Amino acid sequence: MAELIKAARLADVIAERLQAMILEGVLRPGERLNAERDLAEALGVSRPSLREAMAVLEEKGLLVTSKAGTHVARFLDRVSDPLASLLADDTRAAADYFEYRLAIEPHATALAAARATVTDHGAIAECLTRMQAAHGKDDPADEADADVQLHGLIFEATHNVLILHIMRMLGELMRKNIFYNREQLYRRAGVRDTLLGQHLAIGEAVLRGDARAAEAAAAAHISFTRTTIAEILLDEQRAAASLRRIDRKDLVRGGKG
Repeated sequence: MAELIKAARLADVIAERLQAMILEGVLRPGERLNAERDLAEALGVSRPSLREAMAVLEEKGLLVTSKAGTHVARFLDRVSDPLASLLADDTRAAADYFEYRLAIEPHATALAAARATVTDHGAIAECLTRMQAAHGKDDPADEADADVQLHGLIFEATHNVLILHIMRMLGELMRKNIFYNREQLYRRAGVRDTLLGQHLAIGEAVLRGDARAAEAAAAAHISFTRTTIAEILLDEQRAAASLRRIDRKDLVRGGKG
């Protein structure tokens, strides 16, 4: 006797669809979902079925509901927070970070050039426009934020969920200055102009679908950033040593500058 095929519950179908959107990065960690009525209307489902589906995802730890509404859970924090504590005072962290990026990101950028959709192109082009507008401001904060956004959009355009979530997690650590201080990088003389040119080269290569140029541009950008950060750290060490020489008079009897 043939096995009977059971019809899937609507709530399970909705939960699977929302889960897929979280996995693919369409719904991002920390984002607040629309009100239940609006969300049900957008998905074309009943509110009771949507409520059941959201309960399933809450149980899985993918959604969080509070008085502030329902948000996509920051599920990567369960890994990134302990990792941040481990790496915060590790002198190897920055070097290992750039080594990892050089191993992964150029290839990921080439994948983005080959796989990006029309929608991906639109988001990347918009981000490049935002970055160029921010470049004219004295405060580099907006430009630095657009920098993070551009890399995130390129990872989304790979359509590889592992690359997306792992690199997104590293991006969150970078926002916390775990590997280096982004503000120091952007305030170093001449660096902003160089970074803008590199970001435009990366983004435009992806938009052209030129995988080889995209890969080369990404590798050049990471290598430049690694070298510049090393120079900043060396300058800081030299400045600290100079200050210690000045302060030695407070430590040694009869000490002189």
